[in-house]
Amino acid sequence: MTSAVLPDYVPVPDASLGPALNENGYYVGRVERNLFWVTDGTYQSAFLATRDGVVLFDAPPTIGHNLRRAVDEVAAREGVTNTVTHLVYSHHHADHAGAAGLFDDGVVRVGHAETRRLLLRDDDPNRPAPQVTFGDTYTLRVGGERAELAFHGPNHSPDNIYVHFPDHDALMLVDVVNAGWVPIYNLNLSEDVPGYLAAPERATAYPWKHFIGGHLGRLGTRDDLVLHQQYIEDIVDNARAALASVDPTPYFRKYGANAWAGVAGYLDAVTERAAAPVIAKYTGVLAAADVAAFTTSTTFTILQSMRLDLGAGSQIHP
Repeated sequence: MTSAVLPDYVPVPDASLGPALNENGYYVGRVERNLFWVTDGTYQSAFLATRDGVVLFDAPPTIGHNLRRAVDEVAAREGVTNTVTHLVYSHHHADHAGAAGLFDDGVVRVGHAETRRLLLRDDDPNRPAPQVTFGDTYTLRVGGERAELAFHGPNHSPDNIYVHFPDHDALMLVDVVNAGWVPIYNLNLSEDVPGYLAAPERATAYPWKHFIGGHLGRLGTRDDLVLHQQYIEDIVDNARAALASVDPTPYFRKYGANAWAGVAGYLDAVTERAAAPVIAKYTGVLAAADVAAFTTSTTFTILQSMRLDLGAGSQIHP
């Protein structure tokens, strides 16, 4: 059996890396005052340690039982209760909520109304549906602390919310901006492309210093959102130019009756022309920019939205 030859990639920029993990495989740190964040290097969660209990924001299964260890560590150090009284879902996806079932039935679960509908549909015992729901905005107050929850329309998912901590100078918006890194496949596997593209600008309208993006090993900054937006804008600009310049005729002439082969040849050519300069520009700037499948699939997703949602590149038969 021949082993597959695995590709090499450029080193991850130091600026993209976070703090070292402990012997249990996690890091817990202070955001500001009594707001803390937890990471396993790939996923992130956050919690408020209040006088009346701990409010947990997301429960990624890869962090799993380390969430309890992180809460216990902070509670012992800060001299506060370690009882988790509330759990807020950023959205319904299992990779961010799949450890919610580790916390007992006494926990008050909070989320968007669409999150409740989707979790009831999915019927996953590891993701109990929230009892407390809201439509547009909701202020969660526990132990003298507050978190402002808001839904500004679908983006990464139909129910993804913004969590603002106005007294802690922080914003949590999951699966939109990966601080220091490119999005993974297909624009972070996002379901609403126009909503996703608009989300960073909406996020920057909030006042905050610390950004909790739900992924990877460090907190984000406002500069991270600016860099992310530049990366996306370059893809959009290149996709628009490629749609205007790549001639579909040779592909459909070549494949004749096999229309889907013609479509594939044309769209692959447009995608490659749009993605290549972005990969070159951001390699060494954003981690994993040189993992071509990420930028290429994200470019394909964006240009398809440009074609289907905005009408860009549509050729009308004469």
